[in-house]
Amino acid sequence: MKTVNVKIDSVTLTGLPRGRVNKNRLDATSESDIALQMTKDGKDAMQDAAKFARRVRRRLGLSQLEFSHRIDVSLETIRNWEQGKRRPTGAAKALLKVLDKAPEAALSALG
Repeated sequence: MKTVNVKIDSVTLTGLPRGRVNKNRLDATSESDIALQMTKDGKDAMQDAAKFARRVRRRLGLSQLEFSHRIDVSLETIRNWEQGKRRPTGAAKALLKVLDKAPEAALSALG
């Protein structure tokens, strides 16, 4: 992924990359269209979190029950994460990231 730094003049808004906007389509977008898209985006994010939690567990070669014991989280919580009913947040999300990047160290620290 390429990162582009842009300096923006807040008075004239120069420096913004030029893009194409379909103003007719933008004007035709209703509040209900926006709400539907937000719902879809939320569902997509839940599925992404579910796939991530499942992938981390599988990379460790653990069943849901074994994984729940190793990270001291209830089996129901693991299932809810993997089924997209709930998303890991806060410390649980951070733990999954560490387990993904440095599984040996994380599991060793967890005992």
